[in-house]
Amino acid sequence: MTMKIIFYFFLLLASTALFSQPKLLSWNIQNLGKSKSNIEIAFIAATIKDFDIIAIQEVVAGFGGAQAVARLADELNRKGNKWDYTISDPTSSSAHKTERYAFIWKTSKVKKIGKAWLEKKYHLEIDREPYYCTFQYENKKFTVVNFHAITKNKQPETEIKYFKFLPEQYTNLNLIFLGDFNCPQSHTVFYPLKKMGYQSVFVGQKTSLKKEYKNGKCLASEFDNIFYKSSKIKTLNSGVLHFYKNFNSLKEARTISDHIPIWFEFSLN
Repeated sequence: MTMKIIFYFFLLLASTALFSQPKLLSWNIQNLGKSKSNIEIAFIAATIKDFDIIAIQEVVAGFGGAQAVARLADELNRKGNKWDYTISDPTSSSAHKTERYAFIWKTSKVKKIGKAWLEKKYHLEIDREPYYCTFQYENKKFTVVNFHAITKNKQPETEIKYFKFLPEQYTNLNLIFLGDFNCPQSHTVFYPLKKMGYQSVFVGQKTSLKKEYKNGKCLASEFDNIFYKSSKIKTLNSGVLHFYKNFNSLKEARTISDHIPIWFEFSLN
């Protein structure tokens, strides 16, 4: 009987290790700043609390943006885990379009390595230059590249085309590209990355919210995604969070965001 208990104990440990790989979530939280009420911040925290690393786009660059991230991290800290965060400087785009990015992570799960940074090399070619942060899980490192492209009518592919140079620029880093690309993964601009062995986590998954329900549908476009090097990373699970179902209307849901969160759980080769 004792041996059986020991066997099941080790089996439990093994299964726990197997299912405790990092969970990375990306969310364009529309205008994350002083306009978000405490109730809305609490809702966002409750939505993302079960993930390990949160990459946020569209943090307000001016007053209230950094404070909103701090409020969110504080709310997460009240839910049983210790969280830390880093916020980018404002991006170098024109004043009315400049934003910040943020990362929030569970300190018990991953460790931040070095300082996070905005991409300098292509800051003239890319309106809101991506924000990098390197993390360590157990003894392996990976770098998350957080990005928010210009809108669809401004042709985001003119920015995304520079991403093909980033793996060569950072040959020592295991890059994961994510965020709001305002462009579907099927676009030819992603072909160079795919030829390098990068895969998109999502295919055909719409992530932006319509303004109103139409024919029972509420998602509009395939804009948000995650790209990873398949030789270095394996996808274990992935999904999206339909947070809008907690609201009576899309108009109410859009006070939180006009995008849904996307996530994937992965192992490092």
